[in-house]
Amino acid sequence: MEQEQQTPHKRRVRYKGKYPKKFEEKYKELQPEKYQDTIEHVIKKGNTPAGMHISIMVQEILDTLKIQPGETGFDATLGYGGHTKAMLACLNGQGHIYATDVDPEESAKTKKRLEELGYGEDILTIRLQNFCTIDEIAKEAGGFDFILADLGVSSMQIDNPKRGFSFKVDGPLDLRLNQEAGISAAERLDTITREELAGMLYENSDEPYCEELAKAITDEIRKGSRIDTTTKLREVIEKTLDFLPEKEKKDTIKKTCQRTFQALRIDVNREFEVLYEFMEKLPDALKPGGRVAILTFHSGEDKLVKKALKEGCRAGIYADYSKDVVRPSAQECAQNGRARSTKMRWAVRA
Repeated sequence: MEQEQQTPHKRRVRYKGKYPKKFEEKYKELQPEKYQDTIEHVIKKGNTPAGMHISIMVQEILDTLKIQPGETGFDATLGYGGHTKAMLACLNGQGHIYATDVDPEESAKTKKRLEELGYGEDILTIRLQNFCTIDEIAKEAGGFDFILADLGVSSMQIDNPKRGFSFKVDGPLDLRLNQEAGISAAERLDTITREELAGMLYENSDEPYCEELAKAITDEIRKGSRIDTTTKLREVIEKTLDFLPEKEKKDTIKKTCQRTFQALRIDVNREFEVLYEFMEKLPDALKPGGRVAILTFHSGEDKLVKKALKEGCRAGIYADYSKDVVRPSAQECAQNGRARSTKMRWAVRA
């Protein structure tokens, strides 16, 4: 009897151990509804699960904004929707929140997630536009009782290597919040001058080695070596700082990578220009007695926000503002390392 030809058994792709290295392999974290125990374990260790974002200072924000049912609010940076969800809960089904985000990929996921929780278009309007268009939305809404602007980049964007936000994993050097608009960080470096790059690194992230890095990066590009991946940029930084004493080299390179990527991200997304425009339009968007809370993540942003609120208070635009920054608790910082650099400032419209 002729032996039947058997189809060889194909093994499924194995989950690579407890701690997978690749973003795509972290499917347990990418499906939070299915693997809640894994999510809780990752969070308890003080880490943010892949593809997720843990909202920062939620209680402090709610205490500041004092949201009441029936009010109208604005969430300038929708992101993963954690802050939006907490603010919607305060409305208790009465009132409305308008939210903006420039990231089409993440805002679509967040919209779906919030709809499944019962927050549909009757109570939440999401716009795929920059938060500096607050004046247009405020006109439509009739002004806002409360406004939140969380200026940080979401963990989902940082973790995804395709977005190019992290120097820890290889990916295209992109750094755009909206990959369908503007030019990538790689394209920006293609034509930048040494002086302009040194200025960018200093202005956007207080980089102490801005001159050395600017020379090394522009020399590399002039030689015909395009810096178009996160790894290539990290390698140039490592080579440039190779002169440092061994004991401080590793830590300094890590911090310099963080600052360099931050400076480029701010530049390609025009973050300072957008924030300046937002702060100028903010008073007219708030109703009398309306409250605003702004979360910043580096000194440049904080200085800009502090100056605008202080000048607004002096001019009688704001009845009160935060003289000191509000910081996340030590407990929150221990549970979420990405909260450590957060500063919150607030103001009340006169």
